[in-house]
Amino acid sequence: MDGASVRRRLVRDTRVRIALVVLAVIALSAILAPHIAPYDPKQQLDITHLNGQPPSLAHPFGTDPFSRDVLSRLIFGTRVSLAIALSAVAIAMTFGTLFGAIAGYVGGTVDAVLMRIVDAAFSIPTLLLLIVVIALWGDIGIVSLTLLIASIGWFTVSRLVRAETLVVRNADYVVAARALGMPGWRVLVRHVLPNVVAPAIIASTLAVGNVILLEAGLSFLGIGVRPPTPSWGSIIQDGSERVSDLWWLTVFPGLAILITVFACNALGDALRDALDSGQLLSSFDDAPLSS
Repeated sequence: MDGASVRRRLVRDTRVRIALVVLAVIALSAILAPHIAPYDPKQQLDITHLNGQPPSLAHPFGTDPFSRDVLSRLIFGTRVSLAIALSAVAIAMTFGTLFGAIAGYVGGTVDAVLMRIVDAAFSIPTLLLLIVVIALWGDIGIVSLTLLIASIGWFTVSRLVRAETLVVRNADYVVAARALGMPGWRVLVRHVLPNVVAPAIIASTLAVGNVILLEAGLSFLGIGVRPPTPSWGSIIQDGSERVSDLWWLTVFPGLAILITVFACNALGDALRDALDSGQLLSSFDDAPLSS
């Protein structure tokens, strides 16, 4: 399917339009956080009178047990959660695409060895691995957390790209390029990679929502983003011991996570339909980043 046909199908798809609007609003709120947040997200406004206050005109999303404005923390938490998700996915998908393309194009022993590495990685429960590594690591920053999530997120995309590469490497234009004496690395970069990135693009879109959920879960457990830095998961964790009393600490960040993940999944599904890659991506539900 050519690019024009894909664009036409995407433009006509209602899911794409809605998802893009939602994601654009979320992205803008993250970018403009210092300008639209009413308070400093780490500032304790009045520890005596404003701790754990319900939503009001002054604080539309209420305050947390430390008298910090929840709306401000949610807005700045959007920046943290999206930064981790987008960075981790970008790193994982870049490495996974190269890994899978090399394995599929070279084939033989190289392919067998590389795929056995992926199989071994799949045998380890992702969440358990993250918890163990973070527990042994101790205090972990946002950059280290991002790299750690990225390091376990490239396995599935490497399989998807490898499967596509096995088909593309026997295409007429690839065979012709090799017959003309073009070096193998150049054939891979110029003719193979551009034609196998579709699964990686779709997987990336779906993986963003999965990483947001993963980061929120780790932060809720107290081993992800560390206080007082806000993220959606850490905001929920702040009210985890008093859910019935401080319901707004669960509802508002929970809705932010839900809406963002739904938008990412809707966009990913629309891309999959437009690119006719549904069968190729049928195994993505078992991706490490979706754990």
